[in-house]
Amino acid sequence: MRNNKRHPEEPQTLGFVTHQSGTSATAHIKAENISATRGGKLLFSDLNLTISAHTKMAVVGENGTGKSTLLKILSGLENPDLGEVASQGTIAFVGQDMALIDHQTVGDLIKLSTQHAHTALADLDRVSELLALGHEGSEAAYAQALEKASALEAWDIDRKIDQALHGLKACTDRSRNLSTLSVGQRYRVRLAVLLGAGADVLLLDEPTNHLDRESIEFLTQSLQELKSGFAVVSHDRQLLVDVAQTFCDLDPSLQGVPQVYSGGYKGWQKGKRKDRIAWEKTYQDHINRTEELKQAVEEAGARLHTGWRPPKGTGKHQRATRAASHVKAFKQRLNELESYRIEVPEPPSILQYPEVRIEKEKLLLEASEIAYLGRSAHGVSLSLRSGQKIVVTGGNGTGKSTLISMLAGELAPTNGSVTVAPEAKIALLSQEMPQWNPELTPEDVYRQSLIQTGTYAEYPDTPTLESLGLLATEARTTHVGQLSAGQQRRLHLAVTIAQRPHVLLLDEPTNHLSMTLLDQLIPHLRGTQSSVVVATHDRYLLSKVSDWQEVHLQ
Repeated sequence: MRNNKRHPEEPQTLGFVTHQSGTSATAHIKAENISATRGGKLLFSDLNLTISAHTKMAVVGENGTGKSTLLKILSGLENPDLGEVASQGTIAFVGQDMALIDHQTVGDLIKLSTQHAHTALADLDRVSELLALGHEGSEAAYAQALEKASALEAWDIDRKIDQALHGLKACTDRSRNLSTLSVGQRYRVRLAVLLGAGADVLLLDEPTNHLDRESIEFLTQSLQELKSGFAVVSHDRQLLVDVAQTFCDLDPSLQGVPQVYSGGYKGWQKGKRKDRIAWEKTYQDHINRTEELKQAVEEAGARLHTGWRPPKGTGKHQRATRAASHVKAFKQRLNELESYRIEVPEPPSILQYPEVRIEKEKLLLEASEIAYLGRSAHGVSLSLRSGQKIVVTGGNGTGKSTLISMLAGELAPTNGSVTVAPEAKIALLSQEMPQWNPELTPEDVYRQSLIQTGTYAEYPDTPTLESLGLLATEARTTHVGQLSAGQQRRLHLAVTIAQRPHVLLLDEPTNHLSMTLLDQLIPHLRGTQSSVVVATHDRYLLSKVSDWQEVHLQ
């Protein structure tokens, strides 16, 4: 199928808005068999997708699977390598990038986004005058213009934009030049304008960037009440749980193409789990068939060497015939084995969390009124016993990371004290990636890190990096410097949990982790005998550990 060679208008500061023929009822984006390759890597192929004015879709997948690329292709900003994209109606795209245009104001953005609505109102006024004058055909023209203005809710569009500006805490001064606003404020203005503009389909790439909790709650409510369709990519998992009815999953599948699941977040989880079971069974069936063929070759080979000898007294002709039949059988089995190909790809590995055994109710760590001058204003006291789980909450700048660093022993408190049991091992998954040698492979980094921490000496049965199920074969043999942020985060997690720490400290652990991996990790954190302290602002993770002891920083 030919590429869809659309040439969209310039994205401008607003993002991307296109006005095409059709009504809101028929508005849609339809992708047929599209494929995309970027940087020599195939992101996805043979993707079929339809987004209508009623679609509420989340686009999910590991880092690097092409989520942002897909939204750009659907918006028309980029073309697929293969396949075709057709669209109808009003489409708005909110990307992560936002270029500045000289002297453009908040009012300019609003005017640009509401142009279609105000044009509809102007057309309605014009045909109303013709109708009043009794012009021929004016009744039909008036009905058509009224239908269009009503569909756009044109009379209410300015109020909706004002409401969105206030709800997202964005600048409401229409005369304000965008260049005088912070990056976060510019993003808020653009998002508010497009939320209120009433496009038929919204494409949102990480819309929660630069939003605080109250603004995210407003965005969530707005998307839930939105009459338009949308597709959203977001690292905010709770947003996807709250607003998405359909999930487009770009991760590898048994079929080799992206999968679409209905039924909201639970439907996606259930469908993906079902597909995983089918994938594992199909793959294992192929492995079993390979083993059967190998066994058949070995048995035929054994008969070739020993089984062809006939009893004494057998004639020469019979001996030759039997030998020939064994040779033929062996060659046939060998040809079957050599021609057999496992066409089903191996399923992606699943996290295998190392078992930790610790004496119950053992006091492992105790902090008394600890604080760090200038970074953590209030003293914090807590004690950690084996199996105890604590979640640290608080706004930005309240000292969550500072507290975790003090508990880990990486930062000495300026006030108070931290006491650690002599035999207690502490491991930290920090926000910052360790400074690994970029020329090493993950296998090298994993082995060296565990040697340095004494893990191999303490646990001779330490799992291999492969057995943890966090990195695919290709990633494990790639230089660390060439890994994506998500892959490096997985390696960091592998090194951390392989130490089987008595105290596991996690600072914003959901950063760069996919929803799939997080769903695998959470039950292990809840079930491990290690003490676990998690510092996070991730709403989805917070909902999953709501029964943990909370230390709230202010």
